[in-house]
Amino acid sequence: MSYICRQMSNTMYKEQKNLALDVNEAISTYVQTISPVNMFTPSNKNLTYSDFLSNRMLIIHSIRKGIPYSLFKHIKANTPFTDADWASFLNISSKSLQRYKNEEDHIFKPIHSEKIIELAEVTNLGKEVFDSLEQFYFWLNSPSFALGNMKPVELLTNSYGKEMVINELNRIDEGIFA
Repeated sequence: MSYICRQMSNTMYKEQKNLALDVNEAISTYVQTISPVNMFTPSNKNLTYSDFLSNRMLIIHSIRKGIPYSLFKHIKANTPFTDADWASFLNISSKSLQRYKNEEDHIFKPIHSEKIIELAEVTNLGKEVFDSLEQFYFWLNSPSFALGNMKPVELLTNSYGKEMVINELNRIDEGIFA
């Protein structure tokens, strides 16, 4: 599995950048389709990606409902992970992930939706903690003494590891280094 920043052609990079910028719109559209959630969302329809990730009740309903591939592609554009990485994290084959890409109406199962949101949370926090995406991606792929000399990305395969990575990001943000 490759955990380094992916190198893309200019066309692919522009498409990825547009998807990353459109994530707020995709989140707002998605939230409007989840009817029971309306009581847990702000009254305005301009829900941001960060608002979504900080609203626990909204996340719970989203996991139960399932993340559609159309939203996943926007979330994926905001992360440093390749399709192969995502397939590994979601414990599905690359072929299945490719097939879902061709079925725009595909809805991920709750277990996969939860993992997608967990990885989105880590990436969002990492972008806030580090001065640049490059620094965050470098940290993500470098062994960390505080994490048992493992690379943080290696710990993202389960919820316990994800919590350890989030805790370490919070310590870094507070200026506490191990």
